[in-house]
Amino acid sequence: MATDTISACTGSNLLQPISEIINLPLDQVNFVACQLCALFSAFCFRLYLHPSKTSPFVRHVVATLLGFYFALFCFGWYSLHFLVQSGITYGIMILAGVEHMHKYCLVFALAYLGFCQITRVYVFDYGMYSADFTGPMMVITQKITSMAFEIHDGMARKEDQLNQGQKLLAIRRMPSLLEYFSYNCNFMGILAGPTCSYNDYIAFIEGKPCRHREQESNGRLQGKTRLNDPSPNMEVIRKLATCFFSLLVFLSVCKVFPVERNIDDDFIATTPFYAQVVYLYLSMLTTRPKYYFVWTLADAINNAAGFGFNGYDSDGVPRWDLISNLRIMNIELATSFKVFLDNWNIQTAHWLKRVCYERCPYNPTAATFILSAMWHGAYPGYYLTFLTGIVVTLAARAVRHNVRPYFLGSPAHKQIYDVITWASTQIAICYTVVPFVLLSVGPSLKFYRSWYFSVHIGCVLLAIALPVKPRHLRLKEQHSLISTRTASSDSQKPKTT
Repeated sequence: MATDTISACTGSNLLQPISEIINLPLDQVNFVACQLCALFSAFCFRLYLHPSKTSPFVRHVVATLLGFYFALFCFGWYSLHFLVQSGITYGIMILAGVEHMHKYCLVFALAYLGFCQITRVYVFDYGMYSADFTGPMMVITQKITSMAFEIHDGMARKEDQLNQGQKLLAIRRMPSLLEYFSYNCNFMGILAGPTCSYNDYIAFIEGKPCRHREQESNGRLQGKTRLNDPSPNMEVIRKLATCFFSLLVFLSVCKVFPVERNIDDDFIATTPFYAQVVYLYLSMLTTRPKYYFVWTLADAINNAAGFGFNGYDSDGVPRWDLISNLRIMNIELATSFKVFLDNWNIQTAHWLKRVCYERCPYNPTAATFILSAMWHGAYPGYYLTFLTGIVVTLAARAVRHNVRPYFLGSPAHKQIYDVITWASTQIAICYTVVPFVLLSVGPSLKFYRSWYFSVHIGCVLLAIALPVKPRHLRLKEQHSLISTRTASSDSQKPKTT
């Protein structure tokens, strides 16, 4: 297996002997090795290049150079695409003006990413589903477009035109070239992200309190001293333990429940439908730990560098989830499609919301799923997954708005509702993402045909039978209600003379 993928690896061959010994593709070995080196570098970065000991310039330079080195080690000359994409979009930001550059950056960044994804899939190796250079480009695309919209919000729009989140994220000055490349290509996030806001990253580099950090004048909460710079060591250890367990589960269980068996002719013909449903759930469940491993390790690297502190919880315990990409228990126990998506690939969900959903005037749900499919890549299975996701989301929203209120009368009814919606959500998620794993149109449609497109049909019927008011009308009603309450409270205030 390892020797078959030598030609597919464009990075360094230094670790080829290790790849052959453990029988894993060289590109994956390079990726994990660089992430472990990044983890060690992150500890050193926090200890020896702390903001109290050195300047932001030095921190920017070191973070950027290390990022470029890790990219070169993993992807070789393909990592030049990171510089090209970032460099051209920075030129667009400078030359196009703040009024329209966010649109141009979005179009170019997605087009360049799409070009690289198409050439990788259809020119070089269609079946290669491993560590490749377009993965980091996906994160860089998020950062480029997020920054472009945040600059537009901060420098081209009036304050009263922004919602609360946009006000927090708005960038009030054009970043320097060094700041721009440091944000896009720093060693902590160059290989696996996660995406973060530019303001949070700059606050981390400069050693300033992040926007989420609560400030206490006396420095104490419930008798516990609040540190301005709490140690992330215990959180990093916890996340590394999660990584180890996730990797162990993936390596030991994934091959027991291959997803491809869901479309095996003998399996479909001889297995009762209820058993097919159970197997579908188990096979898709075992594909998640690899994402848990990659994203949790990336989060741990950022935390080790001191990035990701998000204030304190109600017990005074430091929170290190500012840029976390998932919440595993919330995913596995999700009782709605929305809850699952809100806790899976969190930073990408934030990006889609801020760049598309909040700004699209018509049918933002469909637009967001289409953008997500375009961003993910050129495999047809991605588009089948996200098109299915549109229908499932609309149906889930309709059920929640129309059916859920009837189960809130008692705790027992609520528990029954939660059990039913958990099972429905897990089945719907598994059904939806099968094409995402199978990648191709033929196998994906074969799976859907074996289920008689039942989830598609059921969701369409639910969305039609249980209509939900359009989003702009719901927002209008909310604004009217808030205005009415405000006017009522003002009228009840005693007048002073």
